[in-house]
Amino acid sequence: MNDSGETAPPRRRWLWWGAAALVTAAAALYAARDVVLGTPVETVAATRGDLVQTVVASGRVMTPRRVSVGAVITERVVSIPVEEGQAVRRGDLLVQLDDREERAAVALAQAAVAQAEAKLRQMDELGLPAALQALAQARANATQAQAAFDRARDLKAKGFVSQAALDDAQRNRDVAASQLASAQLQVKSNAAAGSERALAAAALTQARANLQAAQARLAQTAIVAEVDGTLIARTVEPGNVVQPGRELMVLAPAGATQVELSIDEKHLSQLKLGQKAVGSADAYPAQRFAAEVVYINPGVDALRGAVTVKLAVPAPPDYLRQDMTVSMDIEVARKSGVVIAPADAVRDAANAAPWVLAARDGVAVRQPVAVGLRGDDRIELVSGVAPGDALVPANNPAIRPGQRVRATPAQRAP
Repeated sequence: MNDSGETAPPRRRWLWWGAAALVTAAAALYAARDVVLGTPVETVAATRGDLVQTVVASGRVMTPRRVSVGAVITERVVSIPVEEGQAVRRGDLLVQLDDREERAAVALAQAAVAQAEAKLRQMDELGLPAALQALAQARANATQAQAAFDRARDLKAKGFVSQAALDDAQRNRDVAASQLASAQLQVKSNAAAGSERALAAAALTQARANLQAAQARLAQTAIVAEVDGTLIARTVEPGNVVQPGRELMVLAPAGATQVELSIDEKHLSQLKLGQKAVGSADAYPAQRFAAEVVYINPGVDALRGAVTVKLAVPAPPDYLRQDMTVSMDIEVARKSGVVIAPADAVRDAANAAPWVLAARDGVAVRQPVAVGLRGDDRIELVSGVAPGDALVPANNPAIRPGQRVRATPAQRAP
């Protein structure tokens, strides 16, 4: 019926009915397409290539050893000319202790050495020459006394002198002989192998030893770096009184760098010495460095269920720092020319019966497979799949085995 109340012509009604029928038929055909031709599904292809299996773990950068810096005397800290994180050379001053008492002790020891040296020089310049002169005089006196005694004995025999005179001559001879013997002993004592010189030499040796001890104690007030390295820790400030054995600083020696990892014990059978690895620091994720497994702890940490592994970094990049967190990919196995598929295409890969959903002749087929190496995002398929087979990813749960499908290659990010 039109605006004036008249009924629409029959021809126009037939046109409307025809258009509606065409739309309905098109919709039915489109719906039947998935039934007849199959549901379109993105698939990934199995390929042949190389596969690397890695064990990934996080750890920290460290040196094979660390040097603990401390004092060996009790003293007050005067100055600390280095800062934490600073690179130092062997012999650089790290901590200066108060050394006034030690310097005074060195000065006293030096004076004692000078006195002992003067004593020994005095013996060489005066003691021995004086003893030789005294010996010559005592020898002359002994000769004269012996001659006087001989004359008195002759005169006594002739009756010209009394017995008393002979006794006086004998006493004088004996005294002169005793003085000669004493002078001889004095010369011997002052000679190079004599006891007086030995005592003076011993006193000089003792004085020099005391000086060395004082100098060693003075040296202990200046705590220096024993090796080249980097100061990674410091627990002392000027004004502190330090005690022997207390750790004041920690020095990481320059040279070899290692990474220490804690790896789940389930990977222990895969780890071997000499395996290559690639690492990256969390602070510099785009930069990589090479490493090698050099130590596997023979024991397992029972509390964490982990084993400690150390990797050597032969050419550490400049950005690596002590205790920096790094991630390491250790290559534990490698195969060439094997059939591989994306990991998300293998279902129940960790179970005893892994399988894939393969698109074959327009039908989704459940295909059991045997898996081999497992990489980061790819898995080796030992059997069940050939290169080129189209596989339905597991993230498409709408596709079921036996369902008709139309496979299209998945668009994957490069």
